[in-house]
Amino acid sequence: MAKLSIRQLHLGHKRVFIRVDFNVPIKDGVIADDTRIRESLRTIQYAVDKGATVILASHLGRPKGKPSAEFSLRPVAERLGQLIKRPVVFADDCIGEPVAKAIEKAKATGAVVLLENLRFHAEEEKNDPAFAKALAAHADLYVNDAFGAAHRAHASVEGITHHLPQAAAGLLMERELRFLGHALETPERPFVAILGGAKVSDKIEVIDNLLKKVDRLIIGGAMAYTFLASRGVPVGKSLVENDKLDAARAVTADAAARGVMLMLPTDHMVTNKLDGSGDNQTLAVGDAAIGDRMGVDIGPDTIDAYTEAISAAKTVLWNGPMGIFEVTAFAAGTNEVADAVAGVVGTTIIGGGDSIAAVKKAGIASHITHISTGGGASLEFLGGQTLPGVAALADATPAGAAADVTH
Repeated sequence: MAKLSIRQLHLGHKRVFIRVDFNVPIKDGVIADDTRIRESLRTIQYAVDKGATVILASHLGRPKGKPSAEFSLRPVAERLGQLIKRPVVFADDCIGEPVAKAIEKAKATGAVVLLENLRFHAEEEKNDPAFAKALAAHADLYVNDAFGAAHRAHASVEGITHHLPQAAAGLLMERELRFLGHALETPERPFVAILGGAKVSDKIEVIDNLLKKVDRLIIGGAMAYTFLASRGVPVGKSLVENDKLDAARAVTADAAARGVMLMLPTDHMVTNKLDGSGDNQTLAVGDAAIGDRMGVDIGPDTIDAYTEAISAAKTVLWNGPMGIFEVTAFAAGTNEVADAVAGVVGTTIIGGGDSIAAVKKAGIASHITHISTGGGASLEFLGGQTLPGVAALADATPAGAAADVTH
């Protein structure tokens, strides 16, 4: 899995096209969360320090292949300049003369270039070869630091690599591959995976792949009810994917055959109102008193069982909350799991927006070994799929791979 790293490139006096993930939430020109910008600062600064002219490219939102003021990256350019304490030249397009002019200005001033939204061109998502060639026209080298976009075979992710002599991983991409790859290939044991969220269908490939790797698989969130329903357990009006009941049974059988402990809730919080103001009650799973209510969080006995399993682990992978954690009344399970993961003496990896939000809300993000920025890319990677944006990067040489470890 080791890929050529930006650390192995000769960057001095080179124009380096760095694909970043600056797909940040913007409303009325104001960035609500700049985490994705901050995540690539190390890569950007590294290239600048090595004497490169840095050309940054990203998508933002879904502008449907046409320019749109709502999805312009111009506000990102301003914020990036504040964060790196260096001028940022904003190009009004991502190909052609605006790019050439921005690069010349950046060379003269020591600035960084940020290109306009890649998805203002429909050819980006179509991975159009001519568009990919146009993106590469003003660069000497390619670096991908956008793990969150690595599962998309787009022009700036895959196509461009065919038009530049070297394609390497940025420091964020390198870190993602190292930790996620480590969890799948060489985890310290016990290895515990925790999966939550709404739907089994979103994570069935991940579950199937992880069953080959883990010692325990903990299931929480609404997806647990598809598993419970597959066993004939009364679940009231809890979310159940009826078309995935057979898949849940297959997972249960596979776990048993592999000797993997599959852990499901034994008690839960149920309600008839999702805002927390309804008829809330903690019941044993299977208690008919659930009636027409729905499960919204794991209960105290389940919390104890889950946190005990987590605390004994040496490697933990967590993706998805245990309930509707945004509502205080239903947040206990997710918060307790977050605390348990933070207390693990070993490698802890968290992915998925809700899980990340939970650890940040709990103030324990600094205690997590690696917080993945990947989203859908992380799920596909954990599901054993080949990511186009990773496959397009050159493999590391033995010397390069060794160098990765020492930096």
